[in-house]
Amino acid sequence: MDISKKLPTKIPIFPLSNFIVFPETTVPLNIFEPRYLEMINESMSSNRIIGMIQPKEKSSKKNPELFDVGCACKIISFNETDDGRYIIIIKGINRFKRINEIKNTKLFRELTVDYSNFINDKNSEEETFQFSKIGKILDELKILFEKRGYQINWKDLEKQNVYQTLSALSMASPFSILEKQILLESKNLEERKNKFEEILNTYDTEFSNFKTIQ
Repeated sequence: MDISKKLPTKIPIFPLSNFIVFPETTVPLNIFEPRYLEMINESMSSNRIIGMIQPKEKSSKKNPELFDVGCACKIISFNETDDGRYIIIIKGINRFKRINEIKNTKLFRELTVDYSNFINDKNSEEETFQFSKIGKILDELKILFEKRGYQINWKDLEKQNVYQTLSALSMASPFSILEKQILLESKNLEERKNKFEEILNTYDTEFSNFKTIQ
């Protein structure tokens, strides 16, 4: 089923640097800025959809330049704290391509988006993708995560299918803004696996240094 046909083409966006979301993944967020509190209020009163997208660089600018691809997400859990913050959980639904920014008088930004490049974001073929294809990626990430002090529950990860595992590792990885964006924009699971391997090749020095001191 093409989920994208049911998604709005006008969505509020939450630009976060070095933060990507994939379809079928869930992420908790702590909302405290007034503009994003307003955004969540509006979203909760309509379709609960927000767009997660990366700015092209870390910036203090109010409206930094954005990458072209993000992910439409649905708010699946909402709680308000005593001090007025919102604790929400979002679930990735479908990636989108940024078309235009909508001029508005709201505190938050809105985009018109297109989903047509990503209509097969979660299809049955990816369910049969074998873990054996990503063995090298898992081995190298375990080394990199340990060296960087990242705590990952590998047993829980490996209970998921390959699509979910690669998505979660893409999101949790210590990669740069651009490297994460490359993974997000990969057309399919095979291409994402290949891009993952290419990125990890640039960390070869860290792997060899780590192995030497073991």
